[in-house]
Amino acid sequence: QVQLVESGGGLVQAGGSLRLSCAASGRTLSSYYMGWFRQAPGKEREFVAGISRSGTSTNYRDSVKGRFTISRDNAKNTVYLQVNSLKPEDTAVYSCAAAELPGVPNRAASYKYWGQGTQVTVSS
Repeated sequence: QVQLVESGGGLVQAGGSLRLSCAASGRTLSSYYMGWFRQAPGKEREFVAGISRSGTSTNYRDSVKGRFTISRDNAKNTVYLQVNSLKPEDTAVYSCAAAELPGVPNRAASYKYWGQGTQVTVSS
């Protein structure tokens, strides 16, 4: 079992940047495919980005491509999401998740472990 704790969220102006972190404990993070999801008030949770166990393969939802970058440091048991050029529509609670078995990266059902999330608020 793995425990995930996100940090790095906050209030930023449009165009600003943040670096979100997801620290894992309990098991080594290298055992898991990792993803970031977000959920805005009144909306469904949506996939943001995912990264393979080795970090060599990533994928993103179309609306964040070129602005967000997912990375991982397995030695530090941490996954990151660099979010740049933020827009008000990026406002949401961002959560990281760990997938133990192969699945569809952009589907929440593929992930077994979830963090509590960190709030990102982008003002216009």
